Amino acid sequence: MDEVLELAKEGMEEAIDRLRKSLTKVRTGRANPAMLDGVRVDNYGSMMPLNQVSTVSVADARLLVVKPWDRNMVGPIEKAINAQNLGLNPQSDGTVIRLAI
Repeated sequence: MDEVLELAKEGMEEAIDRLRKSLTKVRTGRANPAMLDGVRVDNYGSMMPLNQVSTVSVADARLLVVKPWDRNMVGPIEKAINAQNLGLNPQSDGTVIRLAI
């Protein structure tokens, strides 16, 4: 009986963790860097999280700014954001990517 309760408890904790992660991606009209947590970028042959190849910041209430550490990563980052189907349209000037919410 204790085994069943322990398995149920673990399953419920996993479900709560997944819900928390999903809720951080909800678009509320306000820019939140956590919206891009699931974005993985092709970095010279290996897939890496966006926050490991760039800095994501909030410029104002409705604008996220992604500044890659390497200028050559602008294109792959744009492709990765588009591939996530977040409903965001990345616009870049060659050094910085802007995402209007």
